[in-house]
Amino acid sequence: MIDSSWLWAVFTVLAAAAQTARNAMQRELTASLGTVGATHVRFLFGFPFALVFLALIALASGIALPRPGAWFWPWIAVGTLAQIAATALMLAAMGERSFVVTIAYIKTEPVQVALFGLVFLGDKLTLPMAVAIVIATAGVVVMSLKPSERSGGGRPMALGLTAGGMFALSAIGYRGAILTLEHTTFVMAATFTLAVGLVMQAALLSLYLAIRDRAVLVAIAKAWRPSLLAGLMGATASQFWFLAFALASAASVRTLALVEVLFAQAISRFVFGQKTTPREAFGIVLVTFGVVLLLWAH
Repeated sequence: MIDSSWLWAVFTVLAAAAQTARNAMQRELTASLGTVGATHVRFLFGFPFALVFLALIALASGIALPRPGAWFWPWIAVGTLAQIAATALMLAAMGERSFVVTIAYIKTEPVQVALFGLVFLGDKLTLPMAVAIVIATAGVVVMSLKPSERSGGGRPMALGLTAGGMFALSAIGYRGAILTLEHTTFVMAATFTLAVGLVMQAALLSLYLAIRDRAVLVAIAKAWRPSLLAGLMGATASQFWFLAFALASAASVRTLALVEVLFAQAISRFVFGQKTTPREAFGIVLVTFGVVLLLWAH
């Protein structure tokens, strides 16, 4: 039997890399499609790829699709709805602040995952974990308290932190859904959950836009080429996230996902030409140290 104890770390790093690329693509689409439109791209153009992944795995393994029980649906509902809200908040925050700093705000998510795990799952919160939370929070404060941004610096911080909280709830919801699927492999459980989640999200946002703003749906259809690539990268990132959730706790996965901050910093510098100030860099270091400490204390 293959030892899979290390696979969650590999899946997490691959997911973080794919997600950084998708975030950059969505950021560019926001200008033409708006926040809701760019949010919808990852779901509408992502679910066909998720269905392809599921079909390929079923054909290659010969394993039947899982039969979800009653508890699967509340968990998947929390995951899907929280992720929709988180993605919209993330894109809104990116429109107001440096790409890398926005990612740093959102990367307080592992801290929030630990707190939600304590509240909803009864997970332990040890003293080292509490210290990690304080350090990571201090990093966010350092980044947000620039004198030149006193009038508007709080908004991007609030958007980023709230997005991180929604991503944290989403991670817990998805992992909970995956764990309810018994008598199947972790690959099938993760892929099935991803496919169901993306189909639900695509349907919900399509219905919302059809009622509230059909022009956005038309704009999305016209931008199908870049949207298709963003959907592929989003589905690929989600596939690796879900595989990692099937093997390790949400707090462990989302903590290691901090490597995305490094990927985002490279994107910010070489693609968007943005610079990180010394104060922001120090804050990112604090957030990084806090979340890594959280991983060691887990």
